[in-house]
Amino acid sequence: MSVLLVTGTGTEVGKTWFATRLITAMRERGTTVAARKPAQSFEPGSGPTDADLLAAASGETPHTVCPEHRWYEVPMAPPMAAAVLGRPAIALADLVVECAPDPVAAITVVEGAGGPRSPIADDGDCIDLGRALGAERVLLVADAGLGTINAVRLCVEALRGFPVLVALNRFDPADDLHRRNRDWLLDHGFAVALSPAEAAALLA
Repeated sequence: MSVLLVTGTGTEVGKTWFATRLITAMRERGTTVAARKPAQSFEPGSGPTDADLLAAASGETPHTVCPEHRWYEVPMAPPMAAAVLGRPAIALADLVVECAPDPVAAITVVEGAGGPRSPIADDGDCIDLGRALGAERVLLVADAGLGTINAVRLCVEALRGFPVLVALNRFDPADDLHRRNRDWLLDHGFAVALSPAEAAALLA
């Protein structure tokens, strides 16, 4: 079994979009994959939640992906959302137990909340979660456009100790800036994937 932690350089970079398609690509390659979302916060009525989308990709149920009591109906970092809703504080140790790697799946894809240093529990962030779960690799989803290099470098520095694969989401080969960002990252030793299918091949 192995654990892949998925995080992003920030919110709205497409972590869930990329993760769901990565799971699909892995399964198409014959790999058994489980998905876990330790805690999720969301705006009610805004469409499928991250757990719904991940479950559809992995073939699991949404409450297997994210336990029902970890669904927080306020779009804030999970520990903040729990406080606003008057629910118990979130302990990192509990999340680790609840999203333990699936014993049947070859890979368990664990999607964090926000970026690497975003709090996912009252006593830990996504990096702490990855370490506690024994994640072997990290997929860092980044936007391909302006500001990408700085955001990627800051996040990879925070993720020191983890092998990191950078996923340039929404990459447009016709966009000169996107190409230059890709080339700079590759020239400076970063592992880069431009699509979920490419990421699945590199992770394999």
